[in-house]
Amino acid sequence: MDNSPTDIQQFDAIAPVCDQLREQIGKAIIGQQATLDLLLTALLCHGHVLLVGVPGLAKTRLVRALGHAMDLPTARVQFTADLMPGDILGSELIQHTQGSNERHIQFVKGPIFTSLLLADEINRASPRTQAALLQAMAERQVTIANQTHALSDPFMVIATQNPIEQEGTYLLPEAQLDRFMFSYTMAYPSEKDELAIALLRDESVLEQIKPVVTQQQVARWATLIRQMPISDVVAKQAVTWVRATRPEESQSPQLVKDFVQWGAGPRATQHLLVGASARAAMQGRPTASTDDLKHVIPAVMSHRLVLNFAASAEHVTESQIIEAVTKL
Repeated sequence: MDNSPTDIQQFDAIAPVCDQLREQIGKAIIGQQATLDLLLTALLCHGHVLLVGVPGLAKTRLVRALGHAMDLPTARVQFTADLMPGDILGSELIQHTQGSNERHIQFVKGPIFTSLLLADEINRASPRTQAALLQAMAERQVTIANQTHALSDPFMVIATQNPIEQEGTYLLPEAQLDRFMFSYTMAYPSEKDELAIALLRDESVLEQIKPVVTQQQVARWATLIRQMPISDVVAKQAVTWVRATRPEESQSPQLVKDFVQWGAGPRATQHLLVGASARAAMQGRPTASTDDLKHVIPAVMSHRLVLNFAASAEHVTESQIIEAVTKL
């Protein structure tokens, strides 16, 4: 990160603006603070999020509220078995040239050309359609008919899965799961929050949310966060924890050797470090600590661990594996 006055001012603005974002989004969303903080963290890292939760937990409403508060365009795609890649990316259509009999091919953009894309029930689409998101998530661009089209900056995919119904669904391949920076299971609201939700009658609250940041500011913040210094201690700790999830490593806990088939790859280390940096920036600190690593590691690791059949038989979970790893 440059030490220019402008960059310093931009960086110092991250924490207070995040507080304002929570306040504005709180007008429409009751509770779910952990989910909101995770989405903000991912957005500031150019990352993507997989949300797992039962219907009715305000996932769509949260994305819309985030878009209102950050002045970002949003789009929602309901994934179904008959959804095609062109329904997401866009397609080329033959159009009449106005004022003549000539025809031309025109590319019509799909809903992916937005800043916040809600991929609702992503596991209901076929693997072919799921794969259409791979290039967009990794490179923030899509290639159609040998033409490359840049996506918005920032661009984030927020995908959802229903943990109850599994009929007619397709498991996300490991390559696509690895593209998600975070995976998070949304919990039911507390009794106090659920009472407030039950009494909420005003459907116009989303329109009351005022933008507190611009799209250009968010893009600049993401750049600044990736330029934040990382201490050798924090970097080494991140590498140690990620390598400890691999059963073939000598320093791996016995729980990993017994119950993990495949551990996390190097991208997990990158996401762990940039996520910790973003959390530090959101709290007004210039560099990440090991506490920041511990805070983001469950969301970074849970979808990257492949457990074996013994883990299923013994009811060993990803959370237990992560807890054992972070004790090193």
